Amino acid sequence: MSGNTIGSVFRVTTWGESHGKALGAVIDGCPAGLCLEESDIQQALDRRKPSTAVSSTTRQESDNVEILSGVFEGKTTGTPVSLMIRNMDARSSSYDELKEVFRPGQGDFTYLQKYGIRDWRGGGRASGRETAARVAAGAVAAKVIARSGIEVIAYTQAIGSIEMDRNKLPVDKKLRKSVQENPLFCPDAQAAAKMEKKLAAVRKKGDSLGGVVEVIVLGCPASLGEPVFDKIDADLAKALMSIGSVKAVEVGDGFALAGLQGSQSNDQMTQKGFKTNHAGGILAGITNGEKIVLRAYCKPIPSIAKPQQTIDSKGKERVIEIHGRHDICVLPRIVPVCEAMVNIVLADHLLRQKAIGE
Repeated sequence: MSGNTIGSVFRVTTWGESHGKALGAVIDGCPAGLCLEESDIQQALDRRKPSTAVSSTTRQESDNVEILSGVFEGKTTGTPVSLMIRNMDARSSSYDELKEVFRPGQGDFTYLQKYGIRDWRGGGRASGRETAARVAAGAVAAKVIARSGIEVIAYTQAIGSIEMDRNKLPVDKKLRKSVQENPLFCPDAQAAAKMEKKLAAVRKKGDSLGGVVEVIVLGCPASLGEPVFDKIDADLAKALMSIGSVKAVEVGDGFALAGLQGSQSNDQMTQKGFKTNHAGGILAGITNGEKIVLRAYCKPIPSIAKPQQTIDSKGKERVIEIHGRHDICVLPRIVPVCEAMVNIVLADHLLRQKAIGE
């Protein structure tokens, strides 16, 4: 299986399966001399773990990270940084009755078609569990870009049809704190309360919900991005789309721009800078020094406790209901995953730009 590595200079490879012994990441290209402790990474992983939110699974993984290489006396050495997270609460027997059945909305059918074999234990490599490795690597990337004053903040913008009030979005420097004030990582407390009620109602029906994650990048300098095929917005979109539940990505005003005229969508300039930021901080695939704004649109969790029609490996039609320990919405747990992927792309492009300068 190829396609497990992202990046050109700051390269991240993830490995492991949902119900295997462990999963993790190897980071090649991390600069030497970066202060790094397991506790730095653990903070990010703890945000991804199941929370008190009604959307979360009851699977309780400690997600304790171990740094296996690349760090000596609290600093990176310039050699590959290897990270491991052991699976401690996997219950593969819960999937026994699904061994020969293709779950709607999952990768069961496509993995079997591609490889002739599939890991039916929780989806194997296609499971959302794989994203724990991304979050661990993203925490390292965050430390790389922080040295240049760059900060990535992601939060829940919408769950189902309930959206946060954008007028309540805090000023940039206060945003991080407000995101942490409720289990759904939504900076609008009133909207978060409505989301919780909606999630509870949907859980009782055995169904699931999708949602939208918004990502803001503060302090990013102009010049990051490589024409033509390595535009930074292209790489950011690819990174976010590589997350299993993400089905669309928006940059800046995104979809709305298709309905505007040029006189409305152009970000005009003055001596003090850009008057607007419809482009989301990126022009011609290169950052322009403005705030980067991204949105990831996530589909509903496919594992639901409602009857669904499918087929088994012999082509026989079946009706299944999926019970067990599942999230009913990828938000808020996908929020730190989106943040991690943006951190990784920015770290890669920042180091690429530094290489040009050298």
